[in-house]
Amino acid sequence: MKQKITAKKPRDSGIELFRIITMFLIVCHHYVVNSGLMEEILQGGEGNLLKCSIMIIFGWGGKTGINCFVLITGFFMCRSSITLKKFLKLLLEVEFYKITIYFIFLITGVSEFTLKGLIKAVLPLTQLSTNFIGCYLIFFLFIPFLNLLIQHMNQKQHFFLMLLCFFVYTILPSVNMYVALNYVVWFSIIYIIGAYIRLYPNSLTDSRKITAICSVATLVLSWSSVLVLYFLGKPVYFFVSDSNKILALLTAISCFCWFKNLKMGYHKSINTVAASTFGVLLIHANSDTMRQWLWQDTLQNVNWFHTDYFFLHAIVSVVGIYGICTIIDFLRIRSLERPFFQLYSRSSAEERVRQRFERIGKQLQVRSHKGDGKE
Repeated sequence: MKQKITAKKPRDSGIELFRIITMFLIVCHHYVVNSGLMEEILQGGEGNLLKCSIMIIFGWGGKTGINCFVLITGFFMCRSSITLKKFLKLLLEVEFYKITIYFIFLITGVSEFTLKGLIKAVLPLTQLSTNFIGCYLIFFLFIPFLNLLIQHMNQKQHFFLMLLCFFVYTILPSVNMYVALNYVVWFSIIYIIGAYIRLYPNSLTDSRKITAICSVATLVLSWSSVLVLYFLGKPVYFFVSDSNKILALLTAISCFCWFKNLKMGYHKSINTVAASTFGVLLIHANSDTMRQWLWQDTLQNVNWFHTDYFFLHAIVSVVGIYGICTIIDFLRIRSLERPFFQLYSRSSAEERVRQRFERIGKQLQVRSHKGDGKE
């Protein structure tokens, strides 16, 4: 199937709403796993099993959320093209938050200066394994080549490639066979799945009723799995503990398809908030220093766990962090990103015009010389 690049139009807000919910899941996950709460929960939470059970489910969706995020990328980008501007926009956003937050922590005394810390703050990536931001940047560069692969496969080949990847990277790890995971590879697999959903509509993925049933079923299975494993004393998040685990994958695909099928049309407010979801991630999960400062030193999740207001604290914290980060990123887009890329586009257009006039001038010179030769 040949890929067609169509004119840009506002995205349907159903998928953009899904993007927002996905990031909420990731923030909830970080509230639990980055704060020391898991240790409290696994120790029994002073006998309060109801509180522990609710918080396990509260922190369930981090890795599932990563799958959702990349599925959206595959769904949209398989019919688009990667330009220098798109990659620059992504890279500069990453660099802006890494460097800015590093120096804020440095100036305020939250962290101390080290050469290693400075290098980590300046470099867009320091390792390629399961670090989301660094792997996503590199994965982004693979998209043009993934699109070439997708273009030159028919539907049957595309389907069997997904099955092969599903067996190797999802089924085998889910039955406790060790398979080394690299997020660049895994994101490429998720991208291929998202592209298949976009390129080959069918009665299963396009049915609002079927995808709603599948979404509820996989969500119930995911929540049940973490609760059962908790009471059995096993690794709580085993079936959703990483992005390639079976319930993390199936839940993401089911929920994505359901939101895709909502057909909400365009809602400016939803799309505006959704535009800052990546910024929310870059801010609140910026570094180990941020995790320590945010969840343990400032919000003190573990201390609040032993109070009667813990659930209120959890909800207010997650909503507050999401809202504050969204506002910060909205201001960054308006005050820095848009003006910069307006200048970038203007200079690029001027350069194209200049090159075009140069070509025309050369063509006129050639014709003039030819005319002189005939005389």
